[in-house]
Amino acid sequence: MTELAPGDLAPDFTLRDDREASVSLSSLSGRKAVLYFYPAAGTPGCTAQACDFRDSLGSLSGAGYAVVGISPDPPERLAEFRDAQALTFPLLADADHRVHAAYGAWRTDGGGAPRRSTFVLDEDGRITHAMYDVPARGSVAQLRATLGLDVAVS
Repeated sequence: MTELAPGDLAPDFTLRDDREASVSLSSLSGRKAVLYFYPAAGTPGCTAQACDFRDSLGSLSGAGYAVVGISPDPPERLAEFRDAQALTFPLLADADHRVHAAYGAWRTDGGGAPRRSTFVLDEDGRITHAMYDVPARGSVAQLRATLGLDVAVS
């Protein structure tokens, strides 16, 4: 499995979202983005992580970052997850795992499984941070600290 590294061009893709619309990475061109790969909508860890992104969306958006979640779930399952958790960022369906594999976010050992991973992209679609095997809880706080978004307000 090949992992991506800072400076690599992020692999482009087109996937269906939680509203059955096609979304391409190229549609984010000119914007900074956070792509996060997670195993399964509605599981305790994935719910905690998605809610952390939801709750941090203001600061991430304020710093110019779009957030996109990607999992192997079908769009209808993603829509249920979005509605149940009041998520306001796109969730994309990668049922054949091609995008996971292109980003190094798919384990090939033991029959294959998603790797919880987060990628930060600059406005040109280059990876600035590639974080593999992140924890479900605490990964968004770690990301915010890495991006310098955890500045104490006095």
